[in-house]
Amino acid sequence: MKVLGINGSARKDGNTAIIMNKVFKELNKQGIETELVQFAGQVIEPCKACFACGEQKNCVHRKDIFRETFDKMMEADGILLGSPVYSANISAGMQAFLERAAVVCDMNRGSLNNKYKIGASVVALRRGGALSAVDAMNHFFMNQEMIIVGSTYWNMVYGQMPGDVLKDEEGL
Repeated sequence: MKVLGINGSARKDGNTAIIMNKVFKELNKQGIETELVQFAGQVIEPCKACFACGEQKNCVHRKDIFRETFDKMMEADGILLGSPVYSANISAGMQAFLERAAVVCDMNRGSLNNKYKIGASVVALRRGGALSAVDAMNHFFMNQEMIIVGSTYWNMVYGQMPGDVLKDEEGL
């Protein structure tokens, strides 16, 4: 079994990556293989609504890392999405990725399928907006007929500067 983590943060190895790696540590203890893709330093272009992805099984535009990340997502058994909270929502990179992924999946319903895969989302934030961000990522899972992993508490950890999330013992 393999779980792909997609980190929508602009900060490489920042708070979002820290909490995603905490999840990975637990998965690795169970013998589950993990891989983390980080969008830091990358630009994920928004969907151009050209619908050329139909019958292609991926987006036809090649100016960013979408295609490579999407292929990894389709091969994975589980997906962990992580994003910092910006303006009470997910990052622009994560939003663009999820919108394009949803269109590619919709345009290739007969040949691409995330149905019954496992999905989980986590967010790092300073103040508010975490539930909106978690909800945005979970909507992608629901629209793909995936199984969303539950939690004993909200999937959010507080911190501003890189490493601050380690101080949020309740969130971790």
